[in-house]
Amino acid sequence: MNLADVLLLVIIAAGGALFWRIRMISEAANRYLAQYCDTQQLQLISIARRRTRPMLYRGKLDWRSEFDFEFSSTGQDCYTGSLTMNGLTVITTETPPHRIH
Repeated sequence: MNLADVLLLVIIAAGGALFWRIRMISEAANRYLAQYCDTQQLQLISIARRRTRPMLYRGKLDWRSEFDFEFSSTGQDCYTGSLTMNGLTVITTETPPHRIH
């Protein structure tokens, strides 16, 4: 095993860790939005990650992820909200004005 093989293994391991961390963040966002919509009496329709980038937050390097989610308040309409997370921590959840039934 030479240096190139070791470097290739390190790159593969780093790529796997990156994928695993971003997957954990996406699953946490999904759980949070399901709970958020349930408490607000909204129907969660879909979630999409808009952007993920590395960022320092409180002295710790982690991923800042921005998500768009669609929800309905009456079952006949559709609104788009946004969620921002740093790592597994929710920073902001924004929803536009919507009907309450």
